[in-house]
This record gives sequence, C-alpha cells and structure tokens, in this order.
Amino acid sequence: MFVPFRALMQQHWKAIVVLIPFLWLLVFFLTPFFIVVKISVAESLIASPPFSRLLDWSNGWPPTIAINLENYAYLWEDSLYIKTYLSSLKIASISTLLCLLIGYPMAYAIVRTPGTGKFVLLLLVMLPFWTSFLLRVYAWMGLLADQGTINDILIWLGLVDKPVRLLYSHFAVYVGIVYTYLPFMILPLYAIMERLDHSLNEAAADLGAKPVSAFFTVTLPLTMPGILAGCLLVFIPATGEFVIPDLLGGGNVLMIGKILSSEFNANHDWPVASAVAVALLLVLMVPMLFYHRIQSMDVNR
Repeated sequence: MFVPFRALMQQHWKAIVVLIPFLWLLVFFLTPFFIVVKISVAESLIASPPFSRLLDWSNGWPPTIAINLENYAYLWEDSLYIKTYLSSLKIASISTLLCLLIGYPMAYAIVRTPGTGKFVLLLLVMLPFWTSFLLRVYAWMGLLADQGTINDILIWLGLVDKPVRLLYSHFAVYVGIVYTYLPFMILPLYAIMERLDHSLNEAAADLGAKPVSAFFTVTLPLTMPGILAGCLLVFIPATGEFVIPDLLGGGNVLMIGKILSSEFNANHDWPVASAVAVALLLVLMVPMLFYHRIQSMDVNR
C-alpha cells in the first residue's frame, strides 16, 4: 500500500518540494488578494458585509457579473489619495536612503570586526526584534515628547530654552521608520560583504587606486545586490506603514496606511479601501519587477 506512495515521492520529490511554497502562497496570499480585488470592484452598501455581491443571482441563471470600476476612478479624481500616495513614497524613499547611509558603514564595520566581536555586533543589530514592535514605538514617544528625555537633555545642556516639538512631526516618523527597519538594511549588506574577497581592495591599492577610488570601483559594485535587497526590504513595508505615522506622526503626517484604516474603520467604505490597497500593491510591484530584472541581467552575464 505504501510502495506506490514511496515510489511517487522518489520520482517527483522535486516537484513536491516546489509545490509546497506555491500552495502556501496560494492559500495565504493569492486567495486574500483576490478577495480584496473582488471587494474593490463592488459597490458600497449600508449592510453586512458593507459591499455588493460580485455575482447577481436575482435574474436566475446565468448570474449577472456586477463590476464597479468607479472606486478606482475615485482614487484618481480625489486629490487626497494622490497626495497620500506621493507622501508615502516620499517618506519611504527618504527613510530608505537614510537606512542605506547609516546601515552601509555599520555592515562594513561589522564585517571588518575580528573575532567574536562580529557576532556580538550582529546580536546587537537583531536584539530589538526580541522586544515588541509596538512597545518600541511607544518608547520613542516617551523619548520625543515635549517633556521627554531628549528635550530634557537639550534643556539641561543649555542648547534650547524651551522644549522643541519633536513628536507628532515628520522628523519623528523618519526616526521611527529608520530605527525600525535599519536591521533589514544591515543584514543583507552584511551577508554580501561577508562573502567579498578583501584581497581585491589590496590589489586595487597595488595598482595605484586610492581608498576612495577602490571603494567606488571595487567594493560598491560588488555589494550592489545587497544594496538593492536591503532597499526593497525597507522601502516596501515603509510605504504601507501605519503604526509609526499614526503614533509618532499623529494627524500631521499623511501616509497611505492611515487612509486605509480610516476607510475601513471610520468610513466603513470597504470597496474604496480595497481599491486603495490594490493600487498600493500595483505601485509596489514596480520596484520588485525592477529588482527582478536586475537579477536576471546579472545571472545572464
């Protein structure tokens, strides 16, 4: 009884191994995504659920397919959504650049650290993940508040006479995003730099290249895959971030995650909220496709 099953496993084990993640994506990503797409083309109703059905059976067989594309047209017609998308992309892009400028030298320093110090530094990078994300954001609220630790130190040092408004500002949002997603930039860069042959820099120096020239001609191009991976890992979640702009930015920072929450919870307009989510996913697919194309070009070389 078990022989055919064993023979099937031996013959098709590669296909079975590949099939498992595809089934996982189908159940936990594609199915919810198609549900959201279905809601995005429905009409908003005062009912439960608050949207119309995709298939209308009132006239019998065959059912009528009711598709409403006005939700997507509404996103284009209302300037609020366009401003929110642009604001989210701007904040995510600047945050990604800051993470890169901070994370690159940190990753390089970790790789060059000898002995067990390297693993201690890596542990310090990953240590924040052992604490609740929400708790860390609330901690920053205490640090950035008008009567918080940072303002107390500035006043004690005599740098300011009264508290500086740090909380509920773009500055606080940038601090929160950079602090939260910096490890996602450092770890891919560390993985790439760890595999680099550092004798190439010595060879460049022997050929007369200065340290700055050797960095831009040798180190930087070889670490470009890690840079692209780290930027994607920071940019994509930062674009749809909700908790950080809501808690650290208050109502002063406009991001798409806040709009999604308002449409779903406050306005109960699920079709428009779903259209916002689908449009956001389509926007985020652009850098993902760009990264995939860059990888394909590197493989074909």
